[in-house]
Amino acid sequence: MHLIETALFLLLAVVLSGWVARISRLPLPLVQIALGACVVLITGQSVDLKPEIFFLLFLPPLLFVDAWRIPKKALYKDRAVILELALGLVVFTVLGLGFFINWMIPAMPLAVAFALAAILSPTDPIAVSAIAGRAGMPKRLMHILEGESLLNDATGLTCMRIAVIAATTGAFSLTSAVGTFAWLAFAGLAVGVAVSLAINLAKAFISKRWGEDVGGQILISLLIPFAAYLAAEAIHASGILAAVAAGITMSFTERRGTAMAATRIRRAVVWDTVQFTANGLIFVILGEQLPSIMSRAAEVIRTTERTEVWWLAIYVFAIVAVLAALRFIWVWATLKLTLFSGKLSGGKRPRLRWRLVAVMALSGVRGAITLAGILTLPFFVADGSLLPARNLAIFLAAGVIIVSLVVASIALPILLKGVELPPDTHVQTAEERARRAAAAAAIRALEESERAHDVAAVHARADEHAEVVARLMEDYRQQIELHSGNAPDQVERTKKLDAIEKDLRILCFKAQREEMIKLARTHLLDEETAKKLIREIDLAELRFD
Repeated sequence: MHLIETALFLLLAVVLSGWVARISRLPLPLVQIALGACVVLITGQSVDLKPEIFFLLFLPPLLFVDAWRIPKKALYKDRAVILELALGLVVFTVLGLGFFINWMIPAMPLAVAFALAAILSPTDPIAVSAIAGRAGMPKRLMHILEGESLLNDATGLTCMRIAVIAATTGAFSLTSAVGTFAWLAFAGLAVGVAVSLAINLAKAFISKRWGEDVGGQILISLLIPFAAYLAAEAIHASGILAAVAAGITMSFTERRGTAMAATRIRRAVVWDTVQFTANGLIFVILGEQLPSIMSRAAEVIRTTERTEVWWLAIYVFAIVAVLAALRFIWVWATLKLTLFSGKLSGGKRPRLRWRLVAVMALSGVRGAITLAGILTLPFFVADGSLLPARNLAIFLAAGVIIVSLVVASIALPILLKGVELPPDTHVQTAEERARRAAAAAAIRALEESERAHDVAAVHARADEHAEVVARLMEDYRQQIELHSGNAPDQVERTKKLDAIEKDLRILCFKAQREEMIKLARTHLLDEETAKKLIREIDLAELRFD
Protein backbone atom coordinates (compact mmCIF):
# COMPACT_ATOMS: atom_id res chain seq x y z
CA MET A 1 0.00 0.00 0.00
CA HIS A 2 2.84 2.39 0.87
CA LEU A 3 4.43 1.77 -2.55
CA ILE A 4 1.16 2.55 -4.34
CA GLU A 5 0.67 5.77 -2.36
CA THR A 6 4.24 6.85 -3.12
CA ALA A 7 3.75 6.17 -6.85
CA LEU A 8 0.54 8.22 -6.86
CA PHE A 9 2.30 11.11 -5.07
CA LEU A 10 5.06 11.02 -7.70
CA LEU A 11 2.54 11.08 -10.55
CA LEU A 12 0.71 13.98 -8.90
CA ALA A 13 4.01 15.86 -8.66
CA VAL A 14 4.58 15.31 -12.39
CA VAL A 15 1.14 16.75 -13.18
CA LEU A 16 1.65 19.75 -10.89
CA SER A 17 5.11 20.41 -12.33
CA GLY A 18 3.63 21.22 -15.73
CA TRP A 19 1.28 23.82 -14.27
CA VAL A 20 3.93 25.35 -12.02
CA ALA A 21 6.42 25.56 -14.91
CA ARG A 22 3.87 27.37 -17.10
CA ILE A 23 2.90 29.81 -14.35
CA SER A 24 6.43 30.54 -13.14
CA ARG A 25 8.11 30.15 -16.55
CA LEU A 26 10.88 28.17 -14.89
CA PRO A 27 12.51 25.20 -16.68
CA LEU A 28 10.41 22.07 -16.18
CA PRO A 29 13.27 19.85 -14.86
CA LEU A 30 14.11 22.33 -12.09
CA VAL A 31 10.45 22.54 -11.07
CA GLN A 32 10.18 18.75 -10.96
CA ILE A 33 13.35 18.44 -8.87
CA ALA A 34 12.03 21.08 -6.44
CA LEU A 35 8.67 19.31 -6.14
CA GLY A 36 10.43 16.02 -5.48
CA ALA A 37 12.41 17.61 -2.67
CA CYS A 38 9.21 19.17 -1.27
CA VAL A 39 7.47 15.78 -1.22
CA VAL A 40 10.27 14.42 1.00
CA LEU A 41 10.35 17.45 3.28
CA ILE A 42 6.54 17.39 3.73
CA THR A 43 5.90 13.64 4.02
CA GLY A 44 9.26 12.59 5.44
CA GLN A 45 9.28 9.63 3.02
CA SER A 46 11.23 9.10 -0.18
CA VAL A 47 11.72 6.50 -2.84
CA ASP A 48 14.56 4.09 -2.19
CA LEU A 49 16.37 4.52 -5.51
CA LYS A 50 17.82 1.19 -6.58
CA PRO A 51 20.00 1.98 -9.62
CA GLU A 52 19.44 -1.37 -11.38
CA ILE A 53 15.63 -0.97 -11.10
CA PHE A 54 15.90 2.67 -12.19
CA PHE A 55 17.89 1.72 -15.29
CA LEU A 56 15.44 -1.07 -16.17
CA LEU A 57 12.22 0.94 -15.71
CA PHE A 58 13.17 4.29 -17.22
CA LEU A 59 16.10 4.04 -19.63
CA PRO A 60 14.89 1.39 -22.14
CA PRO A 61 11.58 3.07 -23.10
CA LEU A 62 13.00 6.60 -23.16
CA LEU A 63 16.07 5.73 -25.22
CA PHE A 64 13.96 3.49 -27.47
CA VAL A 65 11.40 6.18 -28.31
CA ASP A 66 14.10 8.84 -28.81
CA ALA A 67 15.99 6.55 -31.21
CA TRP A 68 12.74 5.63 -32.95
CA ARG A 69 11.64 9.22 -33.54
CA ILE A 70 14.91 11.04 -34.18
CA PRO A 71 15.39 11.81 -37.90
CA LYS A 72 17.80 9.20 -39.24
CA LYS A 73 18.94 11.41 -42.11
CA ALA A 74 19.93 14.08 -39.57
CA LEU A 75 21.86 11.47 -37.60
CA TYR A 76 23.67 10.26 -40.70
CA LYS A 77 24.41 13.76 -41.97
CA ASP A 78 26.08 14.83 -38.72
CA ARG A 79 27.41 11.36 -37.82
CA ALA A 80 31.01 12.56 -37.59
CA VAL A 81 30.21 15.32 -35.07
CA ILE A 82 27.89 13.02 -33.08
CA LEU A 83 30.48 10.23 -32.80
CA GLU A 84 33.20 12.71 -31.88
CA LEU A 85 31.01 14.00 -29.05
CA ALA A 86 29.63 10.63 -27.90
CA LEU A 87 32.94 8.75 -27.94
CA GLY A 88 35.90 11.10 -28.12
CA LEU A 89 34.51 13.76 -25.77
CA VAL A 90 33.61 11.16 -23.13
CA VAL A 91 37.16 9.75 -23.05
CA PHE A 92 38.59 13.28 -23.12
CA THR A 93 36.34 14.27 -20.19
CA VAL A 94 37.14 11.16 -18.16
CA LEU A 95 40.88 11.72 -18.46
CA GLY A 96 40.90 15.51 -18.04
CA LEU A 97 38.31 15.72 -15.26
CA GLY A 98 39.58 12.61 -13.50
CA PHE A 99 43.09 13.99 -13.10
CA PHE A 100 41.68 17.40 -12.10
CA ILE A 101 39.45 15.95 -9.36
CA ASN A 102 42.32 13.86 -8.00
CA TRP A 103 44.56 16.96 -7.96
CA MET A 104 41.87 19.13 -6.33
CA ILE A 105 40.82 16.50 -3.76
CA PRO A 106 43.84 14.33 -2.90
CA ALA A 107 41.70 12.28 -0.48
CA MET A 108 39.81 10.86 -3.46
CA PRO A 109 41.81 8.02 -5.11
CA LEU A 110 42.51 8.39 -8.81
CA ALA A 111 40.33 5.39 -9.75
CA VAL A 112 37.36 6.84 -7.84
CA ALA A 113 38.00 10.23 -9.45
CA PHE A 114 37.92 8.56 -12.88
CA ALA A 115 34.67 6.79 -11.94
CA LEU A 116 33.11 10.13 -10.94
CA ALA A 117 34.37 11.79 -14.13
CA ALA A 118 32.98 8.92 -16.23
CA ILE A 119 29.48 9.16 -14.78
CA LEU A 120 29.55 12.96 -15.14
CA SER A 121 30.36 12.67 -18.86
CA PRO A 122 26.89 11.63 -20.20
CA THR A 123 24.58 14.52 -21.01
CA ASP A 124 20.83 14.64 -20.44
CA PRO A 125 18.87 15.61 -23.59
CA ILE A 126 15.58 15.78 -21.69
CA ALA A 127 16.79 18.66 -19.55
CA VAL A 128 18.43 20.41 -22.49
CA SER A 129 15.31 20.23 -24.69
CA ALA A 130 13.13 21.48 -21.84
CA ILE A 131 15.45 24.44 -21.23
CA ALA A 132 16.29 25.21 -24.85
CA GLY A 133 12.72 24.77 -26.07
CA ARG A 134 11.76 28.10 -24.51
CA ALA A 135 14.45 29.92 -26.48
CA GLY A 136 14.08 27.98 -29.75
CA MET A 137 17.19 25.89 -30.26
CA PRO A 138 17.83 25.19 -33.98
CA LYS A 139 16.54 21.77 -34.98
CA ARG A 140 19.82 20.60 -36.41
CA LEU A 141 21.68 21.48 -33.22
CA MET A 142 19.02 19.71 -31.15
CA HIS A 143 19.37 16.59 -33.31
CA ILE A 144 23.15 16.61 -32.78
CA LEU A 145 22.72 16.83 -29.01
CA GLU A 146 20.06 14.10 -29.01
CA GLY A 147 22.23 11.83 -31.13
CA GLU A 148 25.16 12.44 -28.80
CA SER A 149 23.11 11.57 -25.73
CA LEU A 150 21.82 8.33 -27.26
CA LEU A 151 25.38 7.01 -27.43
CA ASN A 152 27.32 8.74 -24.65
CA ASP A 153 25.24 7.14 -21.88
CA ALA A 154 26.66 3.76 -22.80
CA THR A 155 30.18 5.15 -23.25
CA GLY A 156 30.16 6.92 -19.88
CA LEU A 157 28.70 3.96 -17.98
CA THR A 158 31.22 1.61 -19.60
CA CYS A 159 34.13 3.88 -18.61
CA MET A 160 32.71 4.03 -15.10
CA ARG A 161 32.48 0.23 -14.92
CA ILE A 162 36.14 -0.06 -15.90
CA ALA A 163 37.15 2.60 -13.33
CA VAL A 164 35.16 0.83 -10.58
CA ILE A 165 36.95 -2.45 -11.33
CA ALA A 166 40.26 -0.62 -11.00
CA ALA A 167 39.13 1.05 -7.75
CA THR A 168 37.96 -2.18 -6.11
CA THR A 169 40.72 -4.52 -7.31
CA GLY A 170 43.61 -2.08 -7.65
CA ALA A 171 44.39 -3.45 -11.13
CA PHE A 172 43.89 -1.95 -14.57
CA SER A 173 44.52 -3.46 -17.99
CA LEU A 174 44.18 -1.35 -21.14
CA THR A 175 43.71 -4.45 -23.31
CA SER A 176 40.98 -5.74 -21.02
CA ALA A 177 39.30 -2.32 -20.94
CA VAL A 178 39.23 -2.05 -24.75
CA GLY A 179 37.93 -5.62 -25.05
CA THR A 180 35.21 -4.98 -22.49
CA PHE A 181 34.13 -1.80 -24.25
CA ALA A 182 34.05 -3.51 -27.65
CA TRP A 183 31.94 -6.39 -26.35
CA LEU A 184 29.51 -4.10 -24.52
CA ALA A 185 29.06 -1.90 -27.60
CA PHE A 186 28.93 -4.32 -30.51
CA ALA A 187 27.07 -7.10 -28.71
CA GLY A 188 24.55 -4.60 -27.34
CA LEU A 189 23.90 -3.11 -30.78
CA ALA A 190 23.57 -6.57 -32.36
CA VAL A 191 21.12 -7.78 -29.71
CA GLY A 192 18.97 -4.66 -30.08
CA VAL A 193 18.76 -5.02 -33.86
CA ALA A 194 18.04 -8.77 -33.66
CA VAL A 195 15.32 -8.49 -30.99
CA SER A 196 13.51 -5.59 -32.65
CA LEU A 197 13.73 -7.15 -36.12
CA ALA A 198 12.53 -10.57 -34.96
CA ILE A 199 9.57 -9.19 -33.02
CA ASN A 200 8.50 -6.86 -35.84
CA LEU A 201 8.74 -9.59 -38.48
CA ALA A 202 6.70 -11.98 -36.35
CA LYS A 203 4.16 -9.24 -35.65
CA ALA A 204 3.85 -8.38 -39.35
CA PHE A 205 3.38 -12.05 -40.31
CA ILE A 206 0.62 -12.59 -37.73
CA SER A 207 -1.14 -9.33 -38.62
CA LYS A 208 -1.07 -10.10 -42.34
CA ARG A 209 -2.44 -13.59 -41.90
CA TRP A 210 -4.97 -13.19 -39.07
CA GLY A 211 -5.58 -9.45 -38.85
CA GLU A 212 -4.24 -6.63 -36.69
CA ASP A 213 -5.22 -6.03 -33.08
CA VAL A 214 -4.61 -2.36 -32.26
CA GLY A 215 -4.23 -2.84 -28.50
CA GLY A 216 -1.87 -5.77 -28.96
CA GLN A 217 0.28 -3.84 -31.43
CA ILE A 218 0.68 -0.96 -28.98
CA LEU A 219 1.54 -3.30 -26.11
CA ILE A 220 4.17 -5.07 -28.24
CA SER A 221 5.85 -1.73 -29.04
CA LEU A 222 6.00 -1.00 -25.29
CA LEU A 223 7.61 -4.37 -24.55
CA ILE A 224 10.29 -4.30 -27.28
CA PRO A 225 12.74 -1.95 -25.45
CA PHE A 226 12.57 -4.04 -22.27
CA ALA A 227 13.11 -7.25 -24.23
CA ALA A 228 16.17 -5.78 -25.97
CA TYR A 229 17.59 -4.37 -22.71
CA LEU A 230 17.16 -7.58 -20.71
CA ALA A 231 18.49 -9.78 -23.52
CA ALA A 232 21.64 -7.66 -23.80
CA GLU A 233 22.18 -7.54 -20.03
CA ALA A 234 21.78 -11.34 -19.89
CA ILE A 235 24.93 -11.73 -22.00
CA HIS A 236 26.71 -8.87 -20.16
CA ALA A 237 26.40 -6.48 -23.10
CA SER A 238 25.14 -2.88 -23.03
CA GLY A 239 21.38 -2.86 -22.49
CA ILE A 240 21.38 0.89 -23.15
CA LEU A 241 22.82 0.50 -26.65
CA ALA A 242 20.47 -2.45 -27.24
CA ALA A 243 17.47 -0.21 -26.52
CA VAL A 244 18.86 2.48 -28.85
CA ALA A 245 19.50 -0.05 -31.63
CA ALA A 246 16.00 -1.50 -31.16
CA GLY A 247 14.47 1.96 -31.58
CA ILE A 248 16.44 2.71 -34.75
CA THR A 249 15.52 -0.71 -36.17
CA MET A 250 11.87 -0.06 -35.31
CA SER A 251 11.90 3.12 -37.39
CA PHE A 252 13.18 1.23 -40.44
CA THR A 253 10.72 -1.67 -40.11
CA GLU A 254 7.86 0.82 -39.79
CA ARG A 255 8.71 2.35 -43.17
CA ARG A 256 6.87 -0.53 -44.85
CA GLY A 257 3.65 1.14 -43.69
CA THR A 258 1.85 -2.13 -42.92
CA ALA A 259 0.35 -0.90 -39.62
CA MET A 260 -3.19 0.46 -39.70
CA ALA A 261 -3.77 4.20 -39.35
CA ALA A 262 -5.63 3.63 -36.06
CA THR A 263 -2.63 1.73 -34.69
CA ARG A 264 -0.17 4.47 -35.62
CA ILE A 265 -2.29 7.30 -34.19
CA ARG A 266 -3.15 5.56 -30.91
CA ARG A 267 0.38 4.22 -30.49
CA ALA A 268 1.82 7.72 -30.89
CA VAL A 269 -0.52 9.02 -28.18
CA VAL A 270 0.42 6.19 -25.80
CA TRP A 271 4.13 6.74 -26.35
CA ASP A 272 3.74 10.50 -25.83
CA THR A 273 2.12 9.76 -22.47
CA VAL A 274 4.83 7.26 -21.50
CA GLN A 275 7.57 9.70 -22.48
CA PHE A 276 6.03 12.60 -20.55
CA THR A 277 5.40 10.49 -17.45
CA ALA A 278 8.81 8.79 -17.38
CA ASN A 279 10.69 12.04 -18.00
CA GLY A 280 8.80 13.74 -15.19
CA LEU A 281 9.25 10.85 -12.75
CA ILE A 282 13.00 10.81 -13.36
CA PHE A 283 13.45 14.40 -12.18
CA VAL A 284 10.93 14.11 -9.33
CA ILE A 285 12.78 11.04 -8.03
CA LEU A 286 16.05 12.93 -8.46
CA GLY A 287 14.65 15.74 -6.31
CA GLU A 288 13.60 13.22 -3.67
CA GLN A 289 17.18 11.99 -3.31
CA LEU A 290 18.72 15.43 -2.81
CA PRO A 291 17.67 16.19 0.80
CA SER A 292 19.26 13.00 2.16
CA ILE A 293 22.42 13.59 0.09
CA MET A 294 22.76 17.23 1.11
CA SER A 295 22.07 16.44 4.77
CA ARG A 296 25.33 14.47 4.88
CA ALA A 297 27.46 17.48 3.87
CA ALA A 298 29.16 17.77 7.27
CA GLU A 299 29.96 14.06 7.24
CA VAL A 300 31.24 14.22 3.68
CA ILE A 301 33.63 17.14 4.24
CA ARG A 302 35.40 15.15 6.95
CA THR A 303 36.65 12.72 4.29
CA THR A 304 38.72 15.54 2.79
CA GLU A 305 41.49 17.67 4.27
CA ARG A 306 39.05 20.57 4.71
CA THR A 307 36.83 21.35 7.69
CA GLU A 308 34.46 24.01 6.29
CA VAL A 309 31.32 22.77 4.52
CA TRP A 310 31.44 25.59 1.96
CA TRP A 311 34.48 23.92 0.39
CA LEU A 312 32.02 21.41 -1.09
CA ALA A 313 30.38 24.25 -3.03
CA ILE A 314 33.80 25.29 -4.35
CA TYR A 315 34.46 21.71 -5.47
CA VAL A 316 31.09 21.54 -7.26
CA PHE A 317 31.51 24.86 -9.08
CA ALA A 318 35.09 23.98 -10.03
CA ILE A 319 33.96 20.65 -11.54
CA VAL A 320 31.14 22.35 -13.47
CA ALA A 321 33.60 24.93 -14.82
CA VAL A 322 36.12 22.29 -15.90
CA LEU A 323 33.36 20.21 -17.53
CA ALA A 324 32.24 23.23 -19.54
CA ALA A 325 35.84 24.15 -20.47
CA LEU A 326 36.67 20.62 -21.62
CA ARG A 327 33.49 20.47 -23.66
CA PHE A 328 34.15 23.92 -25.15
CA ILE A 329 37.68 22.91 -26.20
CA TRP A 330 36.55 19.61 -27.71
CA VAL A 331 33.56 21.10 -29.57
CA TRP A 332 35.67 23.94 -30.96
CA ALA A 333 38.38 21.53 -32.13
CA THR A 334 35.99 18.99 -33.69
CA LEU A 335 33.87 21.60 -35.47
CA LYS A 336 37.03 23.26 -36.79
CA LEU A 337 38.20 19.88 -38.06
CA THR A 338 34.81 19.14 -39.64
CA LEU A 339 34.69 22.52 -41.39
CA PHE A 340 38.31 22.13 -42.55
CA SER A 341 37.60 18.69 -44.04
CA GLY A 342 34.58 20.18 -45.82
CA LYS A 343 36.84 22.85 -47.34
CA LEU A 344 39.30 20.20 -48.52
CA SER A 345 36.46 18.34 -50.27
CA GLY A 346 35.60 21.49 -52.20
CA GLY A 347 32.65 22.69 -50.14
CA LYS A 348 32.05 26.18 -48.89
CA ARG A 349 33.52 26.72 -45.44
CA PRO A 350 31.09 28.57 -43.13
CA ARG A 351 32.44 30.69 -40.33
CA LEU A 352 32.57 29.07 -36.88
CA ARG A 353 31.00 31.39 -34.33
CA TRP A 354 32.05 31.27 -30.68
CA ARG A 355 28.42 31.59 -29.54
CA LEU A 356 27.55 28.30 -31.25
CA VAL A 357 30.46 26.60 -29.49
CA ALA A 358 29.36 28.13 -26.17
CA VAL A 359 25.80 26.86 -26.66
CA MET A 360 27.03 23.33 -27.32
CA ALA A 361 29.38 23.53 -24.34
CA LEU A 362 26.65 24.64 -21.92
CA SER A 363 24.19 22.12 -23.37
CA GLY A 364 26.11 19.37 -21.58
CA VAL A 365 23.57 19.28 -18.75
CA ARG A 366 23.75 16.34 -16.36
CA GLY A 367 20.63 14.56 -15.14
CA ALA A 368 19.17 11.55 -13.37
CA ILE A 369 21.34 9.03 -15.24
CA THR A 370 24.37 10.59 -13.56
CA LEU A 371 22.82 10.24 -10.10
CA ALA A 372 21.63 6.67 -10.67
CA GLY A 373 25.02 5.72 -12.06
CA ILE A 374 27.02 7.18 -9.18
CA LEU A 375 24.80 5.33 -6.69
CA THR A 376 26.03 2.05 -8.20
CA LEU A 377 29.48 2.68 -6.70
CA PRO A 378 30.24 -0.30 -4.44
CA PHE A 379 30.59 0.15 -0.68
CA PHE A 380 33.64 -2.09 -0.31
CA VAL A 381 36.85 -2.88 -2.20
CA ALA A 382 38.34 -6.33 -2.77
CA ASP A 383 39.99 -6.58 0.68
CA GLY A 384 36.70 -5.79 2.48
CA SER A 385 37.51 -2.21 3.46
CA LEU A 386 35.24 0.73 2.63
CA LEU A 387 35.59 2.37 -0.79
CA PRO A 388 37.33 5.70 -0.14
CA ALA A 389 35.37 8.92 -0.79
CA ARG A 390 32.18 7.14 -1.96
CA ASN A 391 29.83 9.58 -0.20
CA LEU A 392 31.91 12.51 -1.42
CA ALA A 393 31.58 11.34 -5.04
CA ILE A 394 27.78 11.02 -4.65
CA PHE A 395 27.53 14.49 -3.12
CA LEU A 396 29.63 16.08 -5.88
CA ALA A 397 27.60 14.34 -8.61
CA ALA A 398 24.32 15.63 -7.13
CA GLY A 399 25.75 19.13 -6.83
CA VAL A 400 26.97 19.14 -10.43
CA ILE A 401 23.51 18.08 -11.66
CA ILE A 402 21.79 21.00 -9.91
CA VAL A 403 24.39 23.64 -10.81
CA SER A 404 24.59 22.56 -14.47
CA LEU A 405 20.80 22.76 -14.76
CA VAL A 406 20.69 26.24 -13.20
CA VAL A 407 23.58 27.57 -15.31
CA ALA A 408 22.03 26.21 -18.52
CA SER A 409 18.62 27.64 -17.57
CA ILE A 410 20.11 31.12 -17.25
CA ALA A 411 22.75 31.10 -20.00
CA LEU A 412 21.22 29.08 -22.85
CA PRO A 413 18.20 31.33 -23.55
CA ILE A 414 20.59 34.29 -23.75
CA LEU A 415 23.17 32.59 -25.97
CA LEU A 416 20.56 31.02 -28.27
CA LYS A 417 19.35 34.41 -29.49
CA GLY A 418 20.61 34.67 -33.04
CA VAL A 419 22.47 31.35 -33.06
CA GLU A 420 22.38 29.61 -36.43
CA LEU A 421 23.96 26.46 -37.77
CA PRO A 422 25.08 26.14 -41.39
CA PRO A 423 21.68 25.86 -43.11
CA ASP A 424 20.20 22.46 -43.87
CA THR A 425 19.36 23.11 -47.52
CA HIS A 426 16.69 21.52 -49.72
CA VAL A 427 14.45 20.50 -46.81
CA GLN A 428 11.60 22.81 -47.84
CA THR A 429 11.99 21.84 -51.50
CA ALA A 430 11.89 18.15 -50.65
CA GLU A 431 8.72 18.64 -48.59
CA GLU A 432 6.97 20.46 -51.42
CA ARG A 433 8.09 17.80 -53.89
CA ALA A 434 6.78 15.03 -51.60
CA ARG A 435 3.40 16.74 -51.26
CA ARG A 436 3.09 17.03 -55.05
CA ALA A 437 4.12 13.40 -55.54
CA ALA A 438 1.59 12.19 -52.97
CA ALA A 439 -1.22 14.19 -54.57
CA ALA A 440 -0.26 12.89 -58.02
CA ALA A 441 -0.29 9.30 -56.71
CA ALA A 442 -3.79 9.87 -55.30
CA ILE A 443 -5.01 11.17 -58.69
CA ARG A 444 -3.58 8.11 -60.47
CA ALA A 445 -5.32 5.81 -57.98
CA LEU A 446 -8.65 7.59 -58.61
CA GLU A 447 -8.20 7.32 -62.38
CA GLU A 448 -7.47 3.59 -62.16
CA SER A 449 -10.47 3.10 -59.87
CA GLU A 450 -12.71 4.92 -62.32
CA ARG A 451 -11.48 2.84 -65.25
CA ALA A 452 -11.85 -0.46 -63.42
CA HIS A 453 -15.19 0.51 -61.83
CA ASP A 454 -14.03 -1.18 -58.63
CA VAL A 455 -15.82 1.26 -56.39
CA ALA A 456 -18.76 1.89 -58.73
CA ALA A 457 -19.73 -1.78 -58.54
CA VAL A 458 -20.97 -1.36 -55.00
CA HIS A 459 -23.01 1.76 -55.79
CA ALA A 460 -26.39 2.00 -57.45
CA ARG A 461 -25.25 4.51 -60.11
CA ALA A 462 -21.85 4.83 -61.75
CA ASP A 463 -22.39 8.54 -62.50
CA GLU A 464 -22.47 9.29 -58.79
CA HIS A 465 -19.10 7.55 -58.44
CA ALA A 466 -17.73 9.62 -61.32
CA GLU A 467 -18.94 12.82 -59.69
CA VAL A 468 -17.20 11.99 -56.41
CA VAL A 469 -13.99 11.07 -58.27
CA ALA A 470 -14.03 14.39 -60.13
CA ARG A 471 -14.49 16.30 -56.86
CA LEU A 472 -11.61 14.48 -55.18
CA MET A 473 -9.32 14.90 -58.20
CA GLU A 474 -9.99 18.63 -58.22
CA ASP A 475 -8.97 18.80 -54.57
CA TYR A 476 -5.68 17.00 -55.25
CA ARG A 477 -4.97 19.18 -58.32
CA GLN A 478 -5.34 22.25 -56.12
CA GLN A 479 -2.79 20.76 -53.73
CA ILE A 480 -0.34 20.20 -56.60
CA GLU A 481 -0.82 23.77 -57.79
CA LEU A 482 -0.40 25.15 -54.26
CA HIS A 483 2.94 23.38 -53.77
CA SER A 484 4.34 23.88 -57.29
CA GLY A 485 6.12 27.19 -56.72
CA ASN A 486 9.90 26.90 -56.51
CA ALA A 487 10.77 30.59 -56.40
CA PRO A 488 11.62 31.91 -52.92
CA ASP A 489 8.74 34.41 -52.99
CA GLN A 490 6.30 31.66 -54.03
CA VAL A 491 7.54 29.34 -51.27
CA GLU A 492 7.13 32.15 -48.74
CA ARG A 493 3.63 32.86 -50.04
CA THR A 494 2.73 29.18 -49.70
CA LYS A 495 3.90 29.22 -46.07
CA LYS A 496 1.73 32.25 -45.32
CA LEU A 497 -1.29 30.67 -47.01
CA ASP A 498 -0.78 27.46 -45.01
CA ALA A 499 -0.55 29.47 -41.77
CA ILE A 500 -3.75 31.38 -42.59
CA GLU A 501 -5.55 28.15 -43.49
CA LYS A 502 -4.41 26.54 -40.23
CA ASP A 503 -5.78 29.41 -38.13
CA LEU A 504 -9.11 29.44 -39.99
CA ARG A 505 -9.47 25.65 -39.88
CA ILE A 506 -8.85 25.55 -36.12
CA LEU A 507 -11.41 28.36 -35.70
CA CYS A 508 -13.94 26.31 -37.67
CA PHE A 509 -13.18 23.10 -35.78
CA LYS A 510 -13.69 24.92 -32.48
CA ALA A 511 -17.06 26.28 -33.64
CA GLN A 512 -18.13 22.81 -34.84
CA ARG A 513 -17.12 21.20 -31.57
CA GLU A 514 -18.96 23.80 -29.49
CA GLU A 515 -22.08 23.31 -31.60
CA MET A 516 -21.98 19.53 -31.10
CA ILE A 517 -21.60 19.96 -27.36
CA LYS A 518 -24.51 22.43 -27.35
CA LEU A 519 -26.75 20.01 -29.27
CA ALA A 520 -25.84 17.15 -26.93
CA ARG A 521 -26.44 19.30 -23.83
CA THR A 522 -29.94 20.29 -25.06
CA HIS A 523 -30.72 16.62 -25.93
CA LEU A 524 -31.14 17.41 -29.63
CA LEU A 525 -28.36 14.87 -30.30
CA ASP A 526 -27.81 11.60 -28.47
CA GLU A 527 -24.59 11.16 -26.50
CA GLU A 528 -23.13 8.34 -28.61
CA THR A 529 -23.59 10.21 -31.90
CA ALA A 530 -22.17 13.40 -30.35
CA LYS A 531 -19.01 11.55 -29.25
CA LYS A 532 -18.62 10.06 -32.72
CA LEU A 533 -18.94 13.44 -34.48
CA ILE A 534 -16.64 15.21 -32.00
CA ARG A 535 -14.03 12.47 -32.53
CA GLU A 536 -14.22 13.08 -36.30
CA ILE A 537 -13.62 16.79 -35.72
CA ASP A 538 -10.70 16.02 -33.38
CA LEU A 539 -9.06 13.73 -35.95
CA ALA A 540 -9.47 16.35 -38.66
CA GLU A 541 -7.88 18.97 -36.39
CA LEU A 542 -4.84 16.75 -35.80
CA ARG A 543 -3.72 17.54 -39.36
CA PHE A 544 -3.17 21.15 -38.35
CA ASP A 545 -1.68 20.57 -34.89
